[in-house]
Amino acid sequence: MKKVVVLALGTIVVLSALGGAIADRLFVIKPLDRFFPREGFRANVPNIFQQQVLKEESVVVDVAEKSSPSVVTVSITQERQIMEPFFMDPFGMFNAPQAGRRQTIKQDIGTGFVVEGGLIVTNKHVVSDTTAKYRVITKDDKELEITKIYRDPTNDLAILQVVADDLKPVELGDSDGLRVGQFVIAIGTALGEFRHTVTTGVVSGLGRGVEAGDPFGGFVEELDNVIQTDAAINPGNSGGPLLNSAGQVIGVNVAVAGGAQNVGFAIPINVLKKSLENFNATGKFERAFLGVRYRMIPKDTAILNDVPEGAYVMEIVENSPAAKAGIEEGDIVMKLDGKQLKEDEGGLAKIISQKKVGDEVEIEYYREGQTNKVKIRLESSSE
Repeated sequence: MKKVVVLALGTIVVLSALGGAIADRLFVIKPLDRFFPREGFRANVPNIFQQQVLKEESVVVDVAEKSSPSVVTVSITQERQIMEPFFMDPFGMFNAPQAGRRQTIKQDIGTGFVVEGGLIVTNKHVVSDTTAKYRVITKDDKELEITKIYRDPTNDLAILQVVADDLKPVELGDSDGLRVGQFVIAIGTALGEFRHTVTTGVVSGLGRGVEAGDPFGGFVEELDNVIQTDAAINPGNSGGPLLNSAGQVIGVNVAVAGGAQNVGFAIPINVLKKSLENFNATGKFERAFLGVRYRMIPKDTAILNDVPEGAYVMEIVENSPAAKAGIEEGDIVMKLDGKQLKEDEGGLAKIISQKKVGDEVEIEYYREGQTNKVKIRLESSSE
């Protein structure tokens, strides 16, 4: 009996729902609207996905509007030799190209951003040509005269001093607290053509090593402890800001990986902050200097090759502290002041960047199966 009652009730529910649907479609009768108004119901049900998209869009728009007035384009003016083309004379003789006239070239080559007191930060490789003339162009197309360029000898950074009293500085964040997956925004002159291009992405990796260069001039420099991001960083973005969701600069865009898509790199902003401290105190870039060019050996590579983890010395700068202490090419610097050098922790560059000129450090290095220790006094490396 109970089964019959349950079956009957189920049949009634199904038929009622079906009848309501048919009545709704055929006779535009909406029996449930009295209790559950459709439009009101839809209006009160939040669209989670739409809210998330709108929230992300709002963040990007807010950061772009807040930061773009502080972002500038760096342009170069230089003379280049124009070669006459190959040609064939009427007698079939081939003529090699001849040196032609000199032409003045003006081209946008990089990006920068205002930090304080009329100072603009960019990459050193953007302004590496000391014979060229550079200019700065603001978002409202105002051209600013550059009175002095200070190039950081250790990092790929430069400071441009300009004549202006109405520049709005950016807010500098803290790159030590960055985490992989964190949302970031990049602003710059993409491809040397499209000023104030805004792109977005995430922090893809930390503590990377990369070669930074100038596609317009061929200058290349090796950097350690940089931020990897999938935000679109193109030639021309170099020197521009990498920002977090609060509109704080957490990196200086420096390079794009050759032959790869959506792989860009930025110098951590805390590196710049230390450089600015030195600059404000001395009027120039002055950093602790060891004098080696190296490549980090990660743990897995060290195990495979039966060598210690650390910094493999590729080149020694002449008359540098390292040269005076007897460090040689082929040595592997394992520890500095007892701290093991690890690629994923920034390597040798990060530890040296925390030292001051005149500090004495103890270096433990590996050479031909032997471990050695030496004390080295760090010197100044200035422009």
